[in-house]
Amino acid sequence: MANRANNWFLLGSALLCAAALLCSGSAGVGAAEEQSPNPTAAPGFPIASPYRVVVDIPQVDFRLPAEAGATGRGLIQAIRYGLVMPGGSRIVFDLTGPARIAKSYVLDAANGQPPRLVLELEQVDRTGFVQSLAAESRPELRPALSVAADPVVAMKTAVPEPAAAAPAADSRPVVVIDPGHGGVDNGTQAGGENEKDLVLGFGLALRDRIEKAGKYRVVMTREDDTFIPLADRVTIARNQSAALFVSIHADALPPGEGDAQGATIYTLSDKASDAEAERLAETENRADAIGGVKLTEEPAEVADILIDLVRRETRTFSNRFARQLMSEMKTSVRMHKHPLKSAGFKVLKGPDVPSVLVELGYASNKDDLEHMKSDSWRARTVGSMAQAIDVFFAKRVAKAGPTN
Repeated sequence: MANRANNWFLLGSALLCAAALLCSGSAGVGAAEEQSPNPTAAPGFPIASPYRVVVDIPQVDFRLPAEAGATGRGLIQAIRYGLVMPGGSRIVFDLTGPARIAKSYVLDAANGQPPRLVLELEQVDRTGFVQSLAAESRPELRPALSVAADPVVAMKTAVPEPAAAAPAADSRPVVVIDPGHGGVDNGTQAGGENEKDLVLGFGLALRDRIEKAGKYRVVMTREDDTFIPLADRVTIARNQSAALFVSIHADALPPGEGDAQGATIYTLSDKASDAEAERLAETENRADAIGGVKLTEEPAEVADILIDLVRRETRTFSNRFARQLMSEMKTSVRMHKHPLKSAGFKVLKGPDVPSVLVELGYASNKDDLEHMKSDSWRARTVGSMAQAIDVFFAKRVAKAGPTN
């Protein structure tokens, strides 16, 4: 087409290029919602907001400037990238509107340029986009490329292997520590800090403290900058027969919504305890979508009465640990004015694993952010959490009594 323009983006050691073909010739950049806040579609059409292209590749060491990908051209609004699992990386192209993959091919090394993977994106209208979801007319894009139904054009998603089972001789209770976010999902960002980094550092410090005592076996859902889907975090805990699951996060209030500070402890509830808890749960539950694909659906309700009893007992233990944790933490760190809350976090939905989600503080609050970056604050908070874990298990053993 005469008005078709090409835009090239080179990522990481010239490993990957994407070519965006603009059928309309428009070079404007804007969010999909801004272009069409109420898109008109036939009944039953899925709603996409925003549109993305997701590419999974072998693990790459992205040595790019910090601002790389922050601005785009043509169809591409921005680019995000990072480790999605051990051995695998992900690149996410945020688009300005609906598009389809017109071509996908590899260019051999030539003229001093390394090999390049090229994706040609072609702007389409919404109807064309929805029709392309089936991708039946594009066999050349499979099996390397598939189209997700939520809808996002995506590479086949690799799911991390469950952690190896513990040796049979190790009968210590298993504590799973879950640093939130990771990889392409930065979490909240404030003051030049990413939530994923703050909570990973805290989680590793908590692991080291617990392991030093030798009372429990500790399993991390992630030990580096890796994106782990929410459902897989729960699966890791269940596969390990975890006795306790502790998810670590850092909250932030959106600009213009005031200020808040202090740590908060969440347990699972079908109904959020307040509007703020509901907002936070919705934000965290969208973490999978940040990776570009919807990886899991909500589990179906289990009707069996025995399973229901297990769920009830699990929630009782979760609430008991949350109260103990609050009691220990308030002696050493600032707590939120309402420190115990509940909401429908997906990572807390293991039916047989007592689970809590701890918001260490508000990254949007200057004092809280400085605390989370402080080694002394971290040491105090880790100590109080380790003490709460000790008391929790001591009470469970005492309540269970001797075995015959």
